[in-house]
Amino acid sequence: MTRRLISTGSPFEKIAGYSRAVVDGDFVFVSGTTGYDYTTMTMPADVTVQTQNCFKTIGAALTEAGFAMADIVRATYYITDAGDADAVFAVTGAHLGEIRPAATLLVVAGLYKPEMKVEIEVTAKRRS
Repeated sequence: MTRRLISTGSPFEKIAGYSRAVVDGDFVFVSGTTGYDYTTMTMPADVTVQTQNCFKTIGAALTEAGFAMADIVRATYYITDAGDADAVFAVTGAHLGEIRPAATLLVVAGLYKPEMKVEIEVTAKRRS
């Protein structure tokens, strides 16, 4: 299988020179995804809504790549405020609770833009 690039149309993809996801064999690597609502190109203020938007974008990228959420084997969560961890975990648990990928949560000093409160990246492996 050849390497395939997946785009969600984010203007950041061209500016920064990355793909939303890269399919390589039985794996798909989904880039760090923030909480933008790409239908309105707005960033909600609420971290819960941002996290839900992350999964909406990740889900769309996985689907386009021919994968499912159940294929996720690794997740990394970046948040800018440790106080948001429980809200983020509520959403990640709703999406990945039964899948239970290996995961890491990092509290970082900041993300690319100050309104970004959460960023999520995942790796998925196609099930045989």
